[in-house]
Amino acid sequence: MMKINETQRLGAVNPYAKHNEQRAAEASRKKKTDNVQISAEAMEMLQSQQNVTSPERQKQIDALKEQVSTGTYHVESGKIAEKLLPYLKQQDRN
Repeated sequence: MMKINETQRLGAVNPYAKHNEQRAAEASRKKKTDNVQISAEAMEMLQSQQNVTSPERQKQIDALKEQVSTGTYHVESGKIAEKLLPYLKQQDRN
């Protein structure tokens, strides 16, 4: 028969406890927060967008929403192509 003495000492030696504490401390030091920076161009665009909320502009937006919801909005493909062409030419150069 085998007798084990001092069973309370089993928890006294845990080789992983110290390692886990070190990893937790390193993780808390390395933890970084997200940081958002808005460029000057983006701020300028935001300001110009806020200035465009005139009553006339809102009437145009409401009219377009109504046309889209009723299915009567017509897209002029020629105008879209005219606006896209310079962009596509620039992409070909790059």
